[in-house]
Amino acid sequence: MSNILFVGFKGKNNISGMLAEQLSSEHLLLTNSFGGLKKDVDSISKEYDHVIMFGIDKTLVSKVRIENAALVAGEKRVSGLNTERIAESLNAAGISTVISDDPTAYLCNEAYWHVLKKFSGRAVFIHIPTLKHVDESFFERMKLAFCKRQ
Repeated sequence: MSNILFVGFKGKNNISGMLAEQLSSEHLLLTNSFGGLKKDVDSISKEYDHVIMFGIDKTLVSKVRIENAALVAGEKRVSGLNTERIAESLNAAGISTVISDDPTAYLCNEAYWHVLKKFSGRAVFIHIPTLKHVDESFFERMKLAFCKRQ
């Protein structure tokens, strides 16, 4: 049984935080600022086997995007988790996925980079649609994809 930390972002209507909270009591909500999220990441115990992170991408409508890497100051860090297997699990739960090798350029990327560094690659970041682009079953399908693995 894996010891997994689910991570999202703070905010009243931030679906990433809502999802992390619904997936497990073992969750962390990151501050929506560069300095704040670095402190949040520094506070995470290294006891977790791996970290699954969520963030919002307003351009996503009917799928989620699994990020393979993060890039900060020219230094690229890559997930050591099997993103193909994660995509298969999401697809089996009825969630369409795409895997990206092109790091994003803002807060999500920064958070992911710091977590990848801290956990030696034992993390993955998944961009999800906003609340207005998911239906009622989205949370249940995400639980099916991730909670059956624990």
